[in-house]
Amino acid sequence: MSAKTKVAIIGSGNIGTDLMIKIMRLSNVLEMSVFVGIDPESDGLKRAERMGVAITSDGIDGLVAMPEFQDIEIVFDATSAGAHKHHNDILQQHGKRVVDLTPAAIGPYTIPPVNGHDHLDALNVNMVTCGGQATIPMVYAVNRVAKVHYGEIVASISSKSAGPGTRANIDEFTETTSQAIVDVGGATRGKAIIILNPAEPPLIMRDTVYCLCDEAEQEAIAKSVEDMVTEVQGYVPGYRLKQKVQFEHIGSNQPLSIPEMNDGEGGEFTGLKVSIFLEVEGAAHYLPAYAGNLDIMTSAALKTAEKIAVRMREGLAV
Repeated sequence: MSAKTKVAIIGSGNIGTDLMIKIMRLSNVLEMSVFVGIDPESDGLKRAERMGVAITSDGIDGLVAMPEFQDIEIVFDATSAGAHKHHNDILQQHGKRVVDLTPAAIGPYTIPPVNGHDHLDALNVNMVTCGGQATIPMVYAVNRVAKVHYGEIVASISSKSAGPGTRANIDEFTETTSQAIVDVGGATRGKAIIILNPAEPPLIMRDTVYCLCDEAEQEAIAKSVEDMVTEVQGYVPGYRLKQKVQFEHIGSNQPLSIPEMNDGEGGEFTGLKVSIFLEVEGAAHYLPAYAGNLDIMTSAALKTAEKIAVRMREGLAV
């Protein structure tokens, strides 16, 4: 492409600031145009200004009023689920493509190594949650070998890496991630749990994935998981398995009782239990390396936006 695609970011907190730095350091496709916040004293806005990025502390209205707005093609929203609905309404009126980093889930769920090419023409795409980006590829990896009837994920992140936006969206986090485990991961039922760990020194992001699936060849499941880890590492180098994939046979003599199965009425499961233990180390572009939750979210959003930008350019060339 002869020119980069100009983008804006709404939300000057941890996620927005990390994403801005990633775009400026790593992307050969996107150009950082405007950084938007509501607090003129925020570290993110001050950092953007020092880096030569146009800024506004007047929120979405300030962005629309800026002369740079007309040339912006993609807008990232790193605010909150509630605010995103208002932002999206305005941005759609102006024909902007939107990458949503909140749990609002207005657009289709997007996990780069799973369905990253499926929604490149959508006006709004949703990046699920940090926990979803880390764990749903694993559910999908198991499901492509053996049908997953129930998938449960536990995401543990450092309290210091959870800003106000994350804390305000805990309910949306669990609901959105649980639904994406089904819609994208392929499980029949899904459940998500997030833990904000206040330990000092701060602990790196850890994720546990439990899948209850049909009996299948264990080696095939393990290879599918390992292959998916390699795919995710292509854009999140700090993503890794903490140990080998664990398997447990659940026989009819001691079936598992899962309240969430069978539309919440409860059900007994027999088959194979697959346990996957992950660690996500951040690239430390803005926050320290323990904030892998932030890194995987912004890395996924960057990769998705770059694919959208390429698709848009291809469309213009036709």
